[in-house]
Amino acid sequence: MKTSVIIVCAGNSSRMGGVNKILLPLGERRVIGITMQAFQQCKSVREIVIVAKEADIPLIRAEAEAALITKLSSCVTGGDTRQQSVINGVRSISADTELIAVHDGARPLVRPEHIEKTIRDAEIFGGAALGVPVKDTIKVVEDGLVIDTPPRKSLYITQTPQVFRRRLYFEGIDFALEHDLDFTDDCQLVEAVGGKIAMTDGDYANIKITTPEDIRLAEALLEMRK
Repeated sequence: MKTSVIIVCAGNSSRMGGVNKILLPLGERRVIGITMQAFQQCKSVREIVIVAKEADIPLIRAEAEAALITKLSSCVTGGDTRQQSVINGVRSISADTELIAVHDGARPLVRPEHIEKTIRDAEIFGGAALGVPVKDTIKVVEDGLVIDTPPRKSLYITQTPQVFRRRLYFEGIDFALEHDLDFTDDCQLVEAVGGKIAMTDGDYANIKITTPEDIRLAEALLEMRK
């Protein structure tokens, strides 16, 4: 099925001290360059749409050219929230797209084989998200007190990409806009309209670069992969 990927890069990077994490150097490329290369390698991916701050788009285009990215179809400006940014990206995908994949630009270490696996699961179930089981015991806390301990075997850390059939994802967007809802996770859009989402097993190296420590960890993981 024809898959369009929306890579979201419009965040404020507040926990990076205002430094735009997707433009940081990582190995021989920038973070966003390595992220794009993962999707460039996927046969199922037809096009890549970048959503970013307007001021960052020239650098992202230059990085795409340097990283030999041929699937980049457009770069669009983000909105005030993540959901609004993704919707801006959705407006730029091809008319005949069948699957929409949404990915965090700050997850450069996603493996192409895991992307393909998530796409296959979305073809079957209508939606799929990459993720890994939690390693730690999780506590539910209210007013500083533990009120519950959910069973660990049913808990997953949700990553990206998250992939959905176009019609189902559009239904979720329409529902959110109609009810003035703003979700921070794309799966929530599909969950809100009763869609089923498969959890596709990934790996723990698919980290999201959020703090300065994360970029050093990503460098080490990238070196190990080489």
